[in-house]
Amino acid sequence: MPGENLSRDEARERGRLLSVDAYDVALDVRSAVASGADAETFRSRTTLRFRCAEPGASTFADLLAPSVTSVTLNGRELDPSAVFDGTRIALDSLAAENTLVVDAQCAYSRTGEGLHRFVDPEDGEVYLYTQYEPADSRRVFANFEQPDLKAPFTFEVTAPEGWRVLSNGAQEGEAEGGRHRFAVTRPISTYITAVVAGPYHYVSDTYRRTFEDGTELEIPLGALCRKGLAKHFDADDIFTVTKQGLDFFHDHFDFPYPFGKYDSAFVPEYNLGAMENPGCVTFREEYIFRGKVTEASYEGRANVILHEMAHMWFGDLVTMQWWDDLWLKESYADFMGAFALVGATRFTNGWITFANRRKSWAYRADQLPSTHPVTADIRDLEDAKLNFDGITYAKGAAVLKQLVAYVGQDAFLEGARRYFKRHAYGNTRLTDLLAVLEETSGRDLAAWSRAWLETAGVNSLTPQVTYDAQDRITELSVLQEAAPSHPQLRPHRVAVGLYRRQDADSALVRYARAEVDVSGPRTTVPELAGLERPELVLVNDEDLTYAKIRFDEGSLAALRARLGDLADPMARALCWAALWGLTRDGLMPARDYLDLVRRFAGRETDIGVLQSLHGQAQTALEQYSAPDGQERAARELAEGTLHELRLAPPGSDHQLAWARHFIALAASPADLQLLQGLLEGTAKIDGLDVDQELRWTILEPLAAHGVADESVIAAELARDNTASGRRHQVRCLAARPSAEVKAQAWAQVVESDVLSNALVEATIAGFAQFGQRELLAPYLPRYFAAIEGVWRERSIEIAMEVVRGLFPSWLVEQATLDAADGWLDGHPQAAPALRRLVLEKRDDLARALRAQACDEAAGARP
Repeated sequence: MPGENLSRDEARERGRLLSVDAYDVALDVRSAVASGADAETFRSRTTLRFRCAEPGASTFADLLAPSVTSVTLNGRELDPSAVFDGTRIALDSLAAENTLVVDAQCAYSRTGEGLHRFVDPEDGEVYLYTQYEPADSRRVFANFEQPDLKAPFTFEVTAPEGWRVLSNGAQEGEAEGGRHRFAVTRPISTYITAVVAGPYHYVSDTYRRTFEDGTELEIPLGALCRKGLAKHFDADDIFTVTKQGLDFFHDHFDFPYPFGKYDSAFVPEYNLGAMENPGCVTFREEYIFRGKVTEASYEGRANVILHEMAHMWFGDLVTMQWWDDLWLKESYADFMGAFALVGATRFTNGWITFANRRKSWAYRADQLPSTHPVTADIRDLEDAKLNFDGITYAKGAAVLKQLVAYVGQDAFLEGARRYFKRHAYGNTRLTDLLAVLEETSGRDLAAWSRAWLETAGVNSLTPQVTYDAQDRITELSVLQEAAPSHPQLRPHRVAVGLYRRQDADSALVRYARAEVDVSGPRTTVPELAGLERPELVLVNDEDLTYAKIRFDEGSLAALRARLGDLADPMARALCWAALWGLTRDGLMPARDYLDLVRRFAGRETDIGVLQSLHGQAQTALEQYSAPDGQERAARELAEGTLHELRLAPPGSDHQLAWARHFIALAASPADLQLLQGLLEGTAKIDGLDVDQELRWTILEPLAAHGVADESVIAAELARDNTASGRRHQVRCLAARPSAEVKAQAWAQVVESDVLSNALVEATIAGFAQFGQRELLAPYLPRYFAAIEGVWRERSIEIAMEVVRGLFPSWLVEQATLDAADGWLDGHPQAAPALRRLVLEKRDDLARALRAQACDEAAGARP
């Protein structure tokens, strides 16, 4: 990766010098259907017209390519060997107006960066798509790879006959000789340009809207996927959510969708969830469900569709100047995705999912040593790549939810409308957004910004209550604390809810509520004084702010005894999230959290919350439980899960969720025998459809425990010889309990680049299995010996996957922590982004050790 980085200072200087008038990009991808070396590269010809504020100055264009055939600047032929170093093209003696023409051979990608080439094992068809964020369009065409140098783009793609080819703009006329030309785009940044090409299955529809002034808008809609997935493609549901989102954003933004058509492309081996390329949004094809999934999966897909759609305004129409203000697009899209989900679709409980899942991601990220303000200090592209994280997305969205409560929804949305109209097709910074919000709200937001956007860390809010002799509240206060490393105490608009039962057999319901502005270390809530004693005091009721929630002793005792009696699903989700936070922080023993899951998760009505509980219970078992109690805890959790599985309504979402949880936990001979019976058809659970996806899910623990060997896995692949089946097969093969298997998996991922990005991910997922400590122990020193070479030699996407995925988290002991500290101490000059990844995983490990100590102490108590 040396030489591929771009610093903020370099970008600022180039942005000061240049303005770009137009790109004309011609790609010839007919080589994609060739074989061998002929299928490794494609021709890319770029004509770039730009102006220079200081004639005679020098700068550079970006290009990552195996070779450059010719470079012409203002009609002058330049020697490619002299001006191109593999990452940059030197440009000297610029004129006031310039034309650069670069003809290059660019490489197809197997890592999901640049122009990715995928060969479908099912039918041999070839599929292409681009993915650029933050800076991989330079792998496909020569450009100025920074977000503030926007320009109109014209793409021409020559592809094999019969292929469908898409780009940001609509295709102009019929393709002739495989040549497809697309309409010029509005001014956009390089990282959101897109090309999708191949024999894709395509479905079309149309969105129509008549505005109050009588003007009409018609947007052609498309949805596409590989031919092999066409039988599973529920395009109608995708179009329904797309139309609902367009209606919602038109209602609230008062700025018609500005990019013509709207295609949604579901593509293979995608590294991200999705990408907001205007007019041609790309999604990972796993959002096309090959088997039965719960409603939470459909909600998750709808949220992603709406998140990417919000980007059409926040990010594409108005773009951040540099990656420091990445939050200006990602935080807003994350918030608006949930806002639209609840306001426009059938998923009216979307804020519950946001509170339980997205904010859990944010709380974790905000307690890492790498935490940063929402508006971050991004020195270079490697920093930018790592800042697509829980702070930028979920914390930023939670902060915006708090801002809506602070300034009011009407003022917030009016600010957005003015922001779009004032900065359309331009670039902005934090101050530009705050300016319009101050106009519409009448509030000075400088202090709010300093507290919420410009400082890191998460506060804790704890209720403190005193009572009189008649059990009435004499005083209720909210105590605010901050970690010593990030001591900022913030202003919080919160609701405090009081809950109790009417009688011994009734539900736990709210009987009083008050909103208050919390500031400083202690804030009283006078409205609740004089009320009868509650069983539960819930700070941040309805989830208005971003903070870790704690409980007073009485409330915690009530939750231990009656969490399942809490009637309101949002309140319940908030309590579950807070209890999980206590467990992660080593303040509640893992055994207590697992006991709560065993006793009360079966009464959880929200399927998304239930699935979160399952994942958290597995983490509590594998990472936070005292080692000497793990076997017993695993057995009890599996037994409880099987009990709930048998109780769940046949064919229900809850049954499927409990089944998947049981499969993940199965370890005893009886459990594995049941799984084998379900796979072979000799066992049955009424209503549970063991479809192909569930078959693969069952096969992994059978492989990991040595029950299913390579021949069984091969037979399953023969049943499902598809791209999805291949990924599952690779994961199951790597899961087998054999030293030879682990050595082979390690070599394929760390010592070779033979595998594509999707198969690297699958191999890593199968490699580290709970219960295989002895097999994996030799890889502790090997990991730390290898990671610098991986970072140096592999693409950043693959390097991140390896460094994160193979960190020895499976060995939760002091020796692992010492090894991590030894590497960090011994490699102070390692790439900052690499050190950040290791620091984050080291922090997770230290947290697990603290949690295990808490659990062990609880077990030692009489």
